[in-house]
Amino acid sequence: QVQLVESGGGLVQTGGSLRLSCAASVRTFSTYSVGWFRQAPGKEREFVGSIRWSAGSGPYGDSVKGRFAVSRDNANNMVFLHMNNLRPEDTGVYYCAATRPFGAVSTATEDYIYWGQGTQVTVSS
Repeated sequence: QVQLVESGGGLVQTGGSLRLSCAASVRTFSTYSVGWFRQAPGKEREFVGSIRWSAGSGPYGDSVKGRFAVSRDNANNMVFLHMNNLRPEDTGVYYCAATRPFGAVSTATEDYIYWGQGTQVTVSS
């Protein structure tokens, strides 16, 4: 069983930056592909970005391309979401999610098995 814990959310002004962290409870986290999703009030959960278990870059959502990047620190069992040039429409609860070991990245929520509890990001205008 993999437990994921997100952190790093908060309140930021338009144009600002944040780095979200996703810490995993397993030492083999390097074998899991990871996706980031977000959910705004009243909206469906939306794919943001991903990283392959091999550390290769995965796909990104169209609305964040060029602004967000996902990286990982396998030595510390962590994945990060680097968010730059934030906009009010980026506001929401951000979740990290992991596939089965050696699983492929995906933009679909149903392809991820393990989920964190989420961290709130609020971008003020």
